[in-house]
Parts: sequence; structure tokens; C-alpha cells
Amino acid sequence: MIQTIRSSHGMAVAPNSLAAQSALSVLRDGGNAIEAMVAAAATIAVAYPHMNGIGGDSFWLIVPPEGAPIAIDACGPAAAAASIAAYRTRGLEKIPTRGPLAMNTMAGTVAGWQQALTVAGRYGGEMPLTRLLADAVGYAEEGIPVTHSQASNTAAKRSELEALPGFADSFLPLGRVPEVGSRFKQARMARVLAQLARDGLDSFYRGALADEIAEDFKAVGALLAQPDLASYRPRECAALSVELQCGTAFNMVPPTQGLVSLAILAMLERAGIEHVEADSADHIHLCVEATKQAFMLRDAFLTDPAEMSLAPAALLAANRLTELAAAISPHRALPWGGKSESGDTVWMGTVDQSGLAVSFIQSIYHEFGSGVVLPATGINWQNRGASFSLQDDHLLALKPGKKPFHTLNPAAARLHDGRVMVYGTMGGDGQPQTQAAVFSRYVWFNQQLQQAVSAPRWLLGRTWGQVSDTLKLESRFSPAIVRDLSWRGHEVETLGDYDETMGHAGAIVRDADGILQGAADPRSDGVVAGY
Repeated sequence: MIQTIRSSHGMAVAPNSLAAQSALSVLRDGGNAIEAMVAAAATIAVAYPHMNGIGGDSFWLIVPPEGAPIAIDACGPAAAAASIAAYRTRGLEKIPTRGPLAMNTMAGTVAGWQQALTVAGRYGGEMPLTRLLADAVGYAEEGIPVTHSQASNTAAKRSELEALPGFADSFLPLGRVPEVGSRFKQARMARVLAQLARDGLDSFYRGALADEIAEDFKAVGALLAQPDLASYRPRECAALSVELQCGTAFNMVPPTQGLVSLAILAMLERAGIEHVEADSADHIHLCVEATKQAFMLRDAFLTDPAEMSLAPAALLAANRLTELAAAISPHRALPWGGKSESGDTVWMGTVDQSGLAVSFIQSIYHEFGSGVVLPATGINWQNRGASFSLQDDHLLALKPGKKPFHTLNPAAARLHDGRVMVYGTMGGDGQPQTQAAVFSRYVWFNQQLQQAVSAPRWLLGRTWGQVSDTLKLESRFSPAIVRDLSWRGHEVETLGDYDETMGHAGAIVRDADGILQGAADPRSDGVVAGY
């Protein structure tokens, strides 16, 4: 029987056990949920380096015990020199997914940590930065045990990445893929994190460390430069929300696809999801068809919010969602010819004793990001800007200073019975779909939280490591369900029992009486840590 872990004071969940323990340590020492998440974010940047790092972006959804949730958009915009002409003069018709020309956007993660700590201060946070980054510095200097995920991803991507600047020196110690359980050290990262702890997080963008990073840009031939660092600031704003019969669901603002995740939940409610059997063909079919409607909404409108033709709230208007839900057939699959987005990410959650809760995502986009590791600082830079288009009239057309589209979207909900839920996953197009699976199972079908995360999942389209746009099902679904979905018109592909393609999900729920329950994904190296 799948058991959900519970505690009464504080809790953290992460797809890597070291990160969850770093967060729990801060909670035990009196830090709040935001401070605990900064510690977890720093540790997982070291412990899961193929999935995320300080050369990427992050998004925060902070749910206080009372009052409106707070969103932090720590997405880096395109460099001043990153224009369509800059690529076309190099003879390119599309932005490369790897190499120096793929690293065309600023990394917002560290600035996001800083802004989050500003918010933490409003809720009594006063833990010194040296304490919050101590675990990460130690793990980088002394080494982390290589996970199966890191080893398998390094082996899978070696031929694609090993010739890129800095990759082999950083990720292929002794010239080979590190073995699972071996000690993996990151001396340059230890030095950079220690410098950030000493000089302050702002030094990443303005200061001696920023000067070093700018020199690294020149050394590898990136379009980024020192003015891009100096001009960057994260954005604190209100979260997006949608009202459901069970409560209010929250998610991240554009340029993320948080709007997609909210639209799926609203459509499912309108389509009568509560009246079907959990994990049946009906359940999966409704979720997939709502996903198709939401993805068409995404592909038509979602981009840098400064360039959107309609406000996010207008896209989530009740009448629009009702129309989209009405387009869902309960018996036939809509032909799927939409575009798909892949991506690599970590989601983590924390909740403290006061009820302050955090849903957080940190990413370098594809596995190992651009594949470029900066020579002096050892930072593996993201390739998020590869999602831009070089077509002038495209919704996602590249422009200097424009924010790239993000699949990332940390989720949360306040239910009418007093429960607060933070949840999310990694995995490109899989993120809103897995969120719908976890939410529907736990909230609408009253499953145990861990069962909602562990149960077999589905994925329409592609995610990290996948290029096909089929409806992928884990093999734990019965043959009868597979046949039923195929009969309805879905092009079904079967994957492994607990396939990492389905992402690394997690969730924490705080009950009205303060009891916490958490779930980590058996598809990851994660744990729930509570006290």
C-alpha cells in the first residue's frame, strides 16, 4: 500500500534527497519556508547539475497563511545583441539548441533567490545567506554522490555535448561518464557559491563575480555581455488564479504556461471530471482533450507578457473556458497537430509551521542547458532562448530584451475546506498534464497524496528526452484502457512502468489543523522530509 508521509511542523519535498534535507535543516533551525527553499535551490543546483543550475531561470509561487499569493518571475530576457539579424548573418535559419549561440538569455535564478529573500523578510526571515548556501558550498567542494539520473543523462547526451566548451572538463571527470554513487566534485562552483554568500547575491549581476562571468561570455563567444548582467532585475507580481467549485487554483504568470495548467483544471471541472472513474480511460481522455484545447490557447497567445494581445485574465475568463470545455468530445479524440515543447527542470515545495508555503521551479531548459560551461566560473548556462523563433512575424520572434516562452509553472491551491496545496513537476509539455493528474486524483477523486503522484501517468506530446507527439502511457495501465483510448482516436505509445519521461512530480498539503502531508515521485531521486 502506498503511504503518504505526514508531519506537524515543517516539510520539504524535492526530486533529490540532499536538497530536501537542506530545506528541512533550515526549517529546524527556525528559518521560514522561503529561506528553506533558497537552501534547497542552492543544493539542488549542485546535486542535480544536469537538470538545473545558477546559469538558468526560476519561478516562485509563495502562498502566505493569509492574503494573496506572491509570484516571482526570475526569467532572463534575450541579450541586447540577440537579434534575428545576428543569427541570419551567421547563416542560421533557427537558433541552435546547443553551444554558445544557444546561450542568448540572461540567467535569472540567483536574482530570484534574492527577491525571494526580500519577501522572506516580510514573514520574519532573518537567516544569514552564508547559512542558507552552506550545504551547497560543501557539496560542491567535497562532492556529491552521482545519481542514476545524472549518470544516465550524461551517457545519453555525451556524443552531443562533449565537444562543447567546458562540458567534458566539468561533466566527464577522467574522460568518462561518472558512475552512479561515485563522488562528483565541482570546485569552481564551490568557489562561486562561497563568493555569492560572502558578497551577496547581487554580485552575480553587478560586482567582481559579474565581471568574471562577462569575461567568460567573451571567452566562449556568447551573445551575452556585461550590460545584460547589470541591467537584469526579477519581477514580483500577483499570481494567476482560477476559481473552481472546490477552491482557488494558483499558478505562474506569462511567459510561463501557468495559464495552461489553470485552464485545464477549469475545463475538466466543466466537463464533469468528478463523475468519471479515477484513472479510467474516461479520466485520461478528458485530461488529454482539455490539454489540447489549452495548448491551442497557449500557441495562439502566450509569449512575453509585454507583447501579448490579450491579458492573461481575459484568457481565463469563465465564458471562454466554458466554450473550450464544450469543444471536448467525451468519446472521440481531437486530431493533434499542435507544436510540442520539451524541457528539463526541478520542482520543489516547502511549508513551514506558520503555514507559509512555497511552490518553486528552477531550470536550465534541456538536459545540461546549452552544454556550455563557463571556463572561470564553472557555470553551465541555459539554452532557454532556443525557444525563440527567427521568423519576424512569429509570436515568439526573437528580440533583444524579450522574455522567452517557458514551460515552467509552479502550482498551488487553496481549497474551501482549509487545505493548502503546493505541487508541480518537471517535463516540458508534461508539466500541466501531470499537474492535472495529481490534482484530479487528490482533490476530485480523494486519493492518498502519494498515490496521486505514484500512480501511472500519461503524456500528450513531447517532453525532455522525447521527440514524438504521441499519447504516451506508462505500462501499468491495463491493456483494456490502452485499447479504449486507441478506439477513441488517440495514437498511443507505451513506456516503462515508472518512466522518467513522465517527469518528477511532488506535492505538499497543509490541512486546516496544520498537519502536513507530502509526496515525492518514485521516478526521481527525491524524498519528502518533514518534522
